[in-house]
Amino acid sequence: MSVTAEVKQTIIADNARDSKDTGSPEVQVAILTQRIRNLTEHFKDHHKDNHSRRGLLMMVNKRRTLLAYLKKKDVERYNALIQKLGLRK
Repeated sequence: MSVTAEVKQTIIADNARDSKDTGSPEVQVAILTQRIRNLTEHFKDHHKDNHSRRGLLMMVNKRRTLLAYLKKKDVERYNALIQKLGLRK
């Protein structure tokens, strides 16, 4: 269910703004998106797992908050990120 260290490093490398960037909104949204996709697959087999569903809802809300922040700060970065991750539109 969780993202392995190798996958997380590739996500960071793909979305980082510079070589030492690990905490920008783009990286955080990309990691949350991967975790959300993993949990969505988990729920296809375990539809009664309500404890994990709560965690999924918290991750979705966190991602939405980060995307709203990014959209407010820099619309071009926001548009590039949602296009890259396949979110919306």
